[in-house]
Amino acid sequence: MLGGQCGDAARLAMSILVRMAEVYEAPELMDVTQAHIDGCALMCDSGLEFAENLVALGARVSIPTTLNMIPLDLQNWGRLGIPEEFANKAIRIARAYTDMGCIPTWTCAPYQGYLTPRFGQQIAWGESNAIVYANSVLGARTNRYGDYMDICAAITGRVPKSGLHLKENRKGQSLLRLVDIQPQLLRDDTLYVALGHFIGGLFQEGIPVIEGLPTSATNDQLKALGAAAASSGAVALFHAIGVTPEANTLKEAFQGEVPEPVINVCFSDLRRAWLDLSTAEEGAELDAVVLGCPHFSYAEFQQLAQIIEEQGRLPHPGVRVLVLTSQTSYALLQRGNFIDTLLSFSVEIILDTCVFHSPIISPDAKVIMTNSGKCAYYAPGELNVQVAFGSMRDCIRSAIEGAVCWGETAWKES
Repeated sequence: MLGGQCGDAARLAMSILVRMAEVYEAPELMDVTQAHIDGCALMCDSGLEFAENLVALGARVSIPTTLNMIPLDLQNWGRLGIPEEFANKAIRIARAYTDMGCIPTWTCAPYQGYLTPRFGQQIAWGESNAIVYANSVLGARTNRYGDYMDICAAITGRVPKSGLHLKENRKGQSLLRLVDIQPQLLRDDTLYVALGHFIGGLFQEGIPVIEGLPTSATNDQLKALGAAAASSGAVALFHAIGVTPEANTLKEAFQGEVPEPVINVCFSDLRRAWLDLSTAEEGAELDAVVLGCPHFSYAEFQQLAQIIEEQGRLPHPGVRVLVLTSQTSYALLQRGNFIDTLLSFSVEIILDTCVFHSPIISPDAKVIMTNSGKCAYYAPGELNVQVAFGSMRDCIRSAIEGAVCWGETAWKES
């Protein structure tokens, strides 16, 4: 490939990988069997130029390759008020990647749908929350691949042999013991977000091992933990004893070594992390609720519909309720029996995209509320808004009231 025998696109992609292997001090390259591309988000015009240049050079992916969210809802962008010039660029970058043979999944949560990787599979994934989920919850193996190394890996089927691709680099580095956490709180979705936010701030790029999470932790709770840890830090892998596949025991998680350091994580630590996720005050007038960062699963749609039915009231006319999801989850939702519940509550279901890469939120918006640690972390800087973090129930109650409000929760205790 580097010599050009496989075409100009493969030569360009391989030249980038070889240079990065030198940066990583990797002794050789290795095969990967699947890729997920983050570079289709149209972060800048040069990203579009890079993708279209690859197409012009004849690029084709050599392994199954899924695509991250793009900058607009391809079906409904006109209704959402997306400027036509912006939409045309987004459509061009989408076409460039599909012309290279990528699968148009358009989701930041590819593990919820088509081609979910298996344990031990060597992959090259972009998108921070997807990377940490694949490594931690599925036990697949990937480094944090950024734009545009991901598409180079997809074209060549090769990556530098380094980092989390190697078993010896996947052992735990520090032990976090959850202490004095009430059993009821361990079942609360917000605990996983607070814990992830705490871990990211504490470890940055380290590999934490968590002791004390219940074996009943759901996929969506682990998704939320990983997404928060990958946002406030750069965590690409965590282990949870008895929960994640490379940590059936403490010994396995640390590959036989003695954990050091050992850190006790108390309720007070997690409460500070929970508080840190909000910049808006209780009672602040609310403009929008944002759910689905990462993209909503079918189970989360079920949970949302149940909460709406329990409330029995409509949202305040000044508050938008946005749910971002993938085509896969939406297809399941359409076959379920509760989509009418969501639509009657004026829920706006947005496909394929993200509030940080598509101009969905009005520039006049001042306050949003979310149940996502990732969204809460990025929203103040990306959207220039104040943000309130709370449970899904808190979000819906606040949408009804038209102002930020938290229900009874242990997090508010002094």
